Amino acid sequence: MGQKEHNAVIGYQKAESWDEAKTQELAEHYTAILELLGEDTERDGLLKTPLRVAKSMQFLTQGYAQDPHAILRGALFREEYQQMVIVKDIELYSLCEHHLLPFYGKAHVAYIPDGYITGLSKIARVVDAYARRLQVQERLTRQILECIHDTLHPLGVAVVIEAAHMCMQMRGVEKQNSVTTTSAFKGAFLSDNKTREEFIQLIKGSLS
Repeated sequence: MGQKEHNAVIGYQKAESWDEAKTQELAEHYTAILELLGEDTERDGLLKTPLRVAKSMQFLTQGYAQDPHAILRGALFREEYQQMVIVKDIELYSLCEHHLLPFYGKAHVAYIPDGYITGLSKIARVVDAYARRLQVQERLTRQILECIHDTLHPLGVAVVIEAAHMCMQMRGVEKQNSVTTTSAFKGAFLSDNKTREEFIQLIKGSLS
């Protein structure tokens, strides 16, 4: 069974679209970069590489075309629930804006509703919308926090991100096991130590 048939059987079809003019222009630049690095762009293995990279970079930075606030508003529900909602272990992949090398890890997001909740998958989509840009982890953490705070107006928001950075592992200091943790808190998570500690304990532990 081919990939297309397999996708149809399990209920989805993969659809990818590219800005053709942008793709061609990016490919030309990547051809020039490869040549500057001393490569032969006419050899078999590199013939389609500039085009592949042009498409790949558009995919990896697709967050620029997404509105995270609109994502949350697309599934906004009135609900009288004022306890902690946590979506943890959200996989994230981003590109460090300093070296254009990947950093990847997990985001843990919590909020305490004040009249409105959002679809759980929307939290993960907000993480992706900001991660799929050229980023630094500190800004990414703050952007996720502020988006949820400004859109849902909850009693509190908390975001913790744990990530490994290839710019530390592949080059520079070359520390293979280093992990960077960033956090940001608003509202009840900032003013109430017990609420913040409960969040930290819940993202560390397992309910199983």
